[in-house]
Amino acid sequence: MPDVPERPEDGVSRVLCFVAHPDDIDFGAAGTVAQWTAAGVVVEYCIMTDGDAGGFSDEHRPDIVDRRRQEQRAAARLVGVETVHFLGYRDGYLEPSLELVAGVVELIRSVRPHIVLSMHPERNWERIQKSHPDHLACGEAVTRAIYPAVENPYAFPDLAARGLDAYRVPWLWFFGGPTQLENHFVDVTDHVEDKMRALRFHASQHPDLERMDNTVRAFLTANAQRGGLAADRSAEVFQVVPVNTEATIAGF
Repeated sequence: MPDVPERPEDGVSRVLCFVAHPDDIDFGAAGTVAQWTAAGVVVEYCIMTDGDAGGFSDEHRPDIVDRRRQEQRAAARLVGVETVHFLGYRDGYLEPSLELVAGVVELIRSVRPHIVLSMHPERNWERIQKSHPDHLACGEAVTRAIYPAVENPYAFPDLAARGLDAYRVPWLWFFGGPTQLENHFVDVTDHVEDKMRALRFHASQHPDLERMDNTVRAFLTANAQRGGLAADRSAEVFQVVPVNTEATIAGF
């Protein structure tokens, strides 16, 4: 695996995050997002499914989609994200279809981010809950879009005809994948409380908020220890993939 610069986020001003469900981004990367927006980076979210299969209460069923969108928008605002795109696919039925890939290509070409952040396309056997089939489909669709479709001027010519020209994404960041592929630990100690407050907006998903809070904090501490940070630190962890950087060769 290529070495990753100590701070691959340096010089970044735009980030686009893709996840399968409302709340996925807050579990995986809200601390990092809060750190980026505090530094002036513009971050946008894209939520692929409508989240209708989530929740734990029958009382929420009639309005679960609207409820989850409201929860996600509120959580996003708390960490400095104003734009949230909802693709509206059915929760539990997501596939890396040509239609989904085309939608990802369209959004990336429109936003033209320096970092695309996504759920991982590979299953984590150590904790399979990270690898919901929708998560894997999200990661696979984003991966297929990143290379070669987004940067191929002859792919999806209808997009080019609408002014959405080919674009080379510099960096692809994954979260939630196999532990052995992790290569970048972000110290989010200063933004842990932002992350936890963002997660609490997703009340429709958490029958025991205190347990959720304690569990997430423990994961953040364990991440920091695994990444060699000091004992009192918290971290989010990623696999950072250089797509079009000095470490890569265009067209290969």
